[in-house]
Amino acid sequence: MPDAAPDDLLLAWLDAQTPPAARPWVTLTYAQSLDGSLAAPGGARQTLSGPDSLHLTHRLRAWHDCILVGIGTVLNDDPSLTVRLVAGTSPRPIVLDSQLRLPASARLLKMGARPLILTGEQASLERAQRLRAAGAEVASIPARASGGLDLLHVLPTRHHLGLRRLMVEGGSRVLHSILTQRLGDCLVVTVAPQLVAGTPALAAPPPDGRPWPALIDPRWSQAGQDAILWARLEGPES
Repeated sequence: MPDAAPDDLLLAWLDAQTPPAARPWVTLTYAQSLDGSLAAPGGARQTLSGPDSLHLTHRLRAWHDCILVGIGTVLNDDPSLTVRLVAGTSPRPIVLDSQLRLPASARLLKMGARPLILTGEQASLERAQRLRAAGAEVASIPARASGGLDLLHVLPTRHHLGLRRLMVEGGSRVLHSILTQRLGDCLVVTVAPQLVAGTPALAAPPPDGRPWPALIDPRWSQAGQDAILWARLEGPES
């Protein structure tokens, strides 16, 4: 009898988890090289995921209601964030964009699901109006004292509006923010057999001096040439 595909193993594991009561389940995902790089030197786009792990990523997207990225990812890659490789419903895009730099030509604005742009309270009203005219929802949220937008403020609100499962595709800054705020429930990492010496996944320690959340009960599987790691993340009470 053949071994179960990593897609099936991971999705069965996710289905068995107990979600938080007052906010969405948050899955933190990214692909890195063997030396821990997310992108080429200077932040240039670097293809890391092979066909099998990319297929897994699209199944993960279909499992979630929304998918969150930082504005840097949108400006560098202009992603569609759809589930075009598998059957299922594409998650609604959410973009962290404190200065409203998202261009009106971005593919996210043309893919059907209305993107949600989370921005700072001092963002340009003119830019917000332009993005709304292009089809986006724009919402202002407070900033954290240490910098960046305060997702802890918005996630419980969105939970009550029907967001139950949120997939976060890092971006180094987004990874750092989610892990620092301890908002992730699980981590899914694709490790590609490449050496890049580029932009690291985590370039600085948490600003509060605490260690990064521990990985609980990690699992490994193989997707083509790539290795896939998934694990629960230690919560804020630990």
